[in-house]
Formats: sequence, structure tokens, C-alpha cells
Amino acid sequence: MGLDASTLVRWYRTMLTSRALDDREISLKRQNKIFFQISGAGHEAIQVALAEHLQSGRDWFYVYYRDRALTLALGQTPLDHLLQAVAAHDDPSSGGRQMPSHYGDVRYNIASTSSPTGTQFLNAVGTAEAGYRAALIPGVETHVKGVHGDEVVVCCAGDGSTSEGEFWEALNTACNLKLPVVFLIEDNGYAISVPVEVNTPGGSISRIVSGFPDLHIVECDGTDLLESYRAGAEAVAYCRARRGPALIHAHTTRPYSHSMSDDERSYKSEEEREAEAARDPLVLARQLLIDEGLATPDALDLMVEEVTAEVAQAADEALTHAQPKADTVMRHLYSEDVDPTGPDFDTEDSPEYEDDRQLTVVDLLNACMADEMERDPRIVLFGEDVADASREEVLEDVKGKGGVFKVTHGLQARFGGDRVFNTPLAEANIVGRAIGMAIRGLRPVCEIQFFDYIWPAFHQIRNELATLRYRSNNTFSAPVVIRVPYGGYLKGGAIYHSQTGETLFTHTPGLRVVLPSNAEDANGLLRTAIRCDDPVIFLEHKHLYRQVHNKGRYPGKDFMIPLGKAKVVRDGTNLTIVACGALVKRSMDAARTAAEEHGIDCEVIDLRTLSPLDMDTIATSVKKTNKVIVAHEDSLSWGIGSEIVARIADDLFPWLDGPVRRVASMDTWVAYAPELEEIILPQPKDVLDAIIDLAAF
Repeated sequence: MGLDASTLVRWYRTMLTSRALDDREISLKRQNKIFFQISGAGHEAIQVALAEHLQSGRDWFYVYYRDRALTLALGQTPLDHLLQAVAAHDDPSSGGRQMPSHYGDVRYNIASTSSPTGTQFLNAVGTAEAGYRAALIPGVETHVKGVHGDEVVVCCAGDGSTSEGEFWEALNTACNLKLPVVFLIEDNGYAISVPVEVNTPGGSISRIVSGFPDLHIVECDGTDLLESYRAGAEAVAYCRARRGPALIHAHTTRPYSHSMSDDERSYKSEEEREAEAARDPLVLARQLLIDEGLATPDALDLMVEEVTAEVAQAADEALTHAQPKADTVMRHLYSEDVDPTGPDFDTEDSPEYEDDRQLTVVDLLNACMADEMERDPRIVLFGEDVADASREEVLEDVKGKGGVFKVTHGLQARFGGDRVFNTPLAEANIVGRAIGMAIRGLRPVCEIQFFDYIWPAFHQIRNELATLRYRSNNTFSAPVVIRVPYGGYLKGGAIYHSQTGETLFTHTPGLRVVLPSNAEDANGLLRTAIRCDDPVIFLEHKHLYRQVHNKGRYPGKDFMIPLGKAKVVRDGTNLTIVACGALVKRSMDAARTAAEEHGIDCEVIDLRTLSPLDMDTIATSVKKTNKVIVAHEDSLSWGIGSEIVARIADDLFPWLDGPVRRVASMDTWVAYAPELEEIILPQPKDVLDAIIDLAAF
């Protein structure tokens, strides 16, 4: 195989180092000097052998918690690993924010690892797709990190993770686009205590996936260095040649329990454990070196002593490093270099109107995306049905789809199918790929077709997207905009086309959440969302897409509204109404009636952004009127109004002359029958009744 003695000895030393780190961490955990431990024991051979075919800092890596030996082979040191174990501020993976064995290192293109199993599959595909699209989109190649034409993305996981749906979604796209992803499935026979035959029908993932087109499958004994090296060479060469993705099914062992929170003796027989011990890759590698005359037993014993001493010394050093200071706890939730709440994103008072045409929300959202795509070649648009037509040869003969609400209509025809494209009907696929693309430098603007169906993607949004900057200590980020048609008032939208629930996203640290109520605001806020460096959930109210009352003029290519800036849309003196989305117009209608028929002068605030929330504008108004109503479309209980009311109670109680009222939907689903829908959703009369009641208090 062209291997020399020094290479095999080097591999063995890395394997020893990995195992010594496991053992040292176990000792430290028993001494209560670290707080969690999970080992890579039994997986070392396939990892060091595969690494020989890879280029650290050039290829990309999505690893999982058993990949200690791989990260060492790529360049990380024992001290790097132990700094994470002791939760040190100097930990290069996370700055003390993640558990041990959650590797990440920007120096070596090791993307930040998270705890959920299987989420990395789609991120890896997105990272490979960034390179794929860089070769197709003029002007973008220099903006995407590490485009060399032959780089590969390695995605590692245990066999248990292949039961996750995101594994299959990842294979779908990797095969469709023939992306250079090496999927390393490290099969140690168990997912914690669940044996492989329970997780995987037939007990073999490689047999199950054999029907995927252009997927090259290699099965090997992952405890055997030479067989692992051969399998790695085959898979990596296939991907470097851009023939498609490859899957290595490596059979490994797990001589230690899943983690120190598990005891494998509870579910593994002594006979099985002894059989595993005989296949320990360290035992096999040592015997190989001796049998081939590459090292003597004495020399290898000395190496064990040296490695053990080196790891012990690294552990002693790691324990001298301090944990992060208390004042760092809120750092890196958002970008500290680009502030979308600041004056650089505020051109609201200087629009550059070209004419007096009144345009809808759909028109001005489309115009904003066109402007931004023209300005920045990194921007790609994708989702279900967002393209005009995936079969581009028909574009001359058809009008084009451009989204179910036509928001992206014409953008594929203008910018091409490499920048505006359809995806499979799989919401996690859309968001997971977007994250991987953004990590590498693209600026994805993706669409989830209906808010009601965003929930398969929520795992990616909350556990991957929102946490990335924070968990990597600001070494990785993913500025992704997720556009989502939202809300009810459709007369027949029913349960699955009327949903709200924005508090699930405002309750997620690291996300910005936007909800415009009119066309010009939608244009300016979307432009800010695209240009900022944070992930944004951009809620587009379906009912407001083509209304007449909220039309606006095209405000120019640099019109921006900062996030966290509410707007007083009606001045008043007697009472404040805080509203958002479709409730802005209903509150304005109620306020007009209250003034004309009851002499009550209401001030109405349009929040526009839900996270961050502009409490300053609310406070100024409440201090003037001394009474306040919060009106929103989501359910009354635990809706956004609950948080706003709580903040008012905390901070503005001395200025209140009455209780804070809420107007919201009933605590139920939106029914199909229009008469029921009207009762369930808040109407102008509901706001008016609250105004009259509170004014009389």
C-alpha cells in the first residue's frame, strides 16, 4: 500500500495518545476535576488511517464525539482536548461552553460539533454544496472559503445516528448533486445500549443504502489499520474526482461504556466484552507492528510510557487554565462586529423613491431580494417551489412559479438556477444545508413554505443555527435568513395554514425574529436581515401579502430599518396599544372608532421586530398615556404579549393607571369554518372593547 514504518508508528502513537486522553479524563472525572467524559476508544484505527488521505485546513470536517483520534491526526493537541475537559476559557473548540469531545477548530476546518445526533449530516452537505455552487456562480468563488476544486467534506457519525431522518435527507441531496462528501459511519454495534439490529433493519447500514445513485460504498473492519487505509483511499479518491458522495461503513468496537454516565455491563455479557477486547484496535495495531518487524515490544512499551507522561503533563497544564469569567456569559450570542440594531442599518428617514407607484408586500420583498442578489453574489435563494421552474428549458414557455405566493417570482429567470433553486420537500434539509453553506461563506436566504410546517426544521434552527456562534466561542457563524409565510385571517386557512407561535423563536437565544406589517417596512427589514451577520427568522404575514392598506413605494436599494426599532404609527394621549403583524391594522381601525365614537385618543405602536424588542419606544408611550393594551395574533396564553406585559409590570409599574390588557387569539387551533375563525382570531371589535374597558378603569 506504499506505507512505510514511520507512518505506521506515527499512527500508533496517535492512537495511543487518543486512548491515554480517554483514560486521563476518566481519572479526572473521578476526581471531580472535570464534569463529563465520553471516549473514542475502539474507533482509533479507522480515524488515523482515513486522516492520511485528508488535508487538514483544506478539506472540511464534521466530526462527532468519538472522533478524538481523527482530530489529533488533523492537528489538535492533547492540551486542546484537556482544555475543553476542564472547561477552560482557552479551550479552542468552545471556550468552555461545550462538553468534552465536542470538537471544533477553525484552524483545521473542523466545524463546531454539537450534541444532537445526526444534525451534522445536513450541515456537511451544505458545506460541500457551497464549493459546488462556487464553481457555478460567477464572482462567488473568492467569497467561499477554501475552493480548490478537489476538497472534500468528511462527515462522521455512529451507526445509531443513521436512524435519524436527517441522515436520509443528507444522502438525498448529496447524491442528487453528486457532492464530495465522505460519510464515515463508525459502527461499534451499539447506540448506547441499543444494539445495531434494533436501530438498523438487517443490522447493516451499507446494505440498506446500496440503492442510492452515485453513492460509492466501502465496508471495512475499522479496527484494522491496513483495511481502513484501503477503504479511506477508495472513498476519498472517489469524492476528489467529483464522482459523487461516498460512504465508509467501518466496523469498530467500543471497549468502554458509552460515557461515564453509562455502565455497559448492564446490557453486554462478559463473553461479548471479552470478544470486543480481543478486537481492540490498539491491541491489533501493536501486534501488526511487531509481526511486521517495524517495532519491538520494548520500543512500543517505551512509547506507551512517553505518551502517558505527555498526556499527564498536558492535564496538569490544563488544570492551571481558568474557566471563562462571569462577564463573558452573554458574549457571542450575536455578532459583535455587525450590529443590525445600530445606525449603520438606519436609513429609514431617507428613502430614495423612484416614483409614486403603490406596491404590495410581495412586490417589495421581491424587489429587495433582487437588489441584494445584484449587490452580493454570495446570496442564494432556495426552498420548496421558490424557483420559477427547476426544468429551466421550459422557462421560455411558462410563467414560472416563484413560490406559492409568488414572492420569489422571476428571480431564477434573472439570476439563474444556480442561485435560485428548489429543494426536496424536507424542511430540515433546507435549513441544515443553509447552515453548512453559511459556515463556508455563502449568504443563504431560504424559505419554509408555511410557518405551520417549520417544525421538522426546528431541531436545526434551535440546536444548530442559533447556538453556532455561541458554542464555538465566535469562531464559526451562520448568517442565514429564513423567510416564513405566517399567520391566519385567510377564511379557510384552518389548522395547518394559519399557525402562529413566534415565541418559540423569540425564546431561542441567538435568533433575530422580524414581523413587518406593511410593504415598505418589509423591504427595509429584509434588507437589514440579509446584510446582518446573525440568523434571522423573517415572518411574512400571508394575509398582508397583497392588501391595499399596507402598500408602499419602492424606497431604493439601500433602504434599511434597524432591528429592534418599533414605530409609532398613530399618536395618542389616552392609551397605548402595542401591536404586531395583522393586529396593527386591526388596532388602527379600533383606535379610529374609539376616537370618533368614544373620544378616546389611542397611540398605536407597530413592534416590527419581536427579537430584539424595542421596550424604549413602549416605555416612552406608556409614560405618556399611563394605560396599555398588547394586541397580537398568537394565542393569549404564553404569547408574545405575556412577555411584554411582564416587562411593563417590572419596569413601568409606577406610570400605570390601570391593569395591562391583552387582546389575542383564543387558546385553540384556527378552525376551517370562517365563522369559527372569526371568533378564534382577534378582531377590531375585540381591540375596541379592550380600549373602552381600560379607558373606563
